[in-house]
Amino acid sequence: MATDHQNPASKQQQPGTSAFKLIIYEQENFQGRCHELTGPCNDLQEAGVEKVGSILVLCGPWVGYEQANCKGEQYVFEKGEYPRWDSWTNSRRSDNIFAFRPIKVDSQEHKIVLYENPSFAGKKIEIIDDDVPSFHSHGYQEKVTSVRVQSGTWVGYQYPGYRGYQYLFEKGEYKDCAEFGAQFPQIQSVRRIRDMQWHQRGAFHPVAGAN
Repeated sequence: MATDHQNPASKQQQPGTSAFKLIIYEQENFQGRCHELTGPCNDLQEAGVEKVGSILVLCGPWVGYEQANCKGEQYVFEKGEYPRWDSWTNSRRSDNIFAFRPIKVDSQEHKIVLYENPSFAGKKIEIIDDDVPSFHSHGYQEKVTSVRVQSGTWVGYQYPGYRGYQYLFEKGEYKDCAEFGAQFPQIQSVRRIRDMQWHQRGAFHPVAGAN
């Protein structure tokens, strides 16, 4: 659901989604026409958004998608400012966003298990209530092909230091890498997604020059 922010009287909030709000600007650095989202939008172009140039997340978190209908590369957004496309991705593959949906964060606890092979087989790495910028430093150097999320919401990254393609992991089972949107079974760092309900900070701030 998108609303032209220049006409706020026209916006209609969906029940139960008032905890989520972001503003899309069609130009970088929060310039140009802007549109407000308070719920999922499967096709921004159909909603009148010509281009996503910058994003202001007032209440989150959210996930954006490279293609309509929540397909393609994923981009996780938490409360904060994103003045241009390279502030929400460093994969360098695409600067397009055509869909958004809120991410439900309903657990204070976090536990995720990542497996080498499909259907939860092979070597594994188990992470409880922690962010891990490098699996290698924890002694895990295998591929990641299946994932079990027992609690919390997570985002995995293709490379160490929270770099590369992003993969959203919500509570549940992912028996194969295709189920979490990956073309290749490669994840080398993972972190928890947290919001203001459970954590005062409510936003993730990457460390400059992280490896």
